Amino acid sequence: QVQLVESGGGLVQAGGSLRLSCAASGRTFNTYTMGWFRQAPEKEREFVAAIRWSGGSTSYADSVKGRFTISRDNAKSTPRTRTVYLQMNSLKPEDTAVYYCAAKLWNTWNDWNDQCRLPDTYDYWGQGTQVTVSS
Repeated sequence: QVQLVESGGGLVQAGGSLRLSCAASGRTFNTYTMGWFRQAPEKEREFVAAIRWSGGSTSYADSVKGRFTISRDNAKSTPRTRTVYLQMNSLKPEDTAVYYCAAKLWNTWNDWNDQCRLPDTYDYWGQGTQVTVSS
């Protein structure tokens, strides 16, 4: 089992910044990929960013590319813990949503660039953290 806890959400004005954190604990030694998704009211959950744990490859949604950065904290990571961040700059009102952290264990994907964007391919999810951007 893996537990994911997000933090760092809040209210910010347009143009501002926030940094989200995701702390994963449990059987994390075989973490393959960690991702961030978001869901606005009455909308489907959408991909934001993902990072492959080994090697650090990243992928971003077009809507956040150049403004958001996903990173992993190797210094804080152990065989039973993982930490990943989402630095969000130049925030826009349309970024308002609940942001979720997700984890995929074991490499079973055929195409990382495609499958890291699909929420159904992840194994574990956090409870989410609210991000509200005011205009």
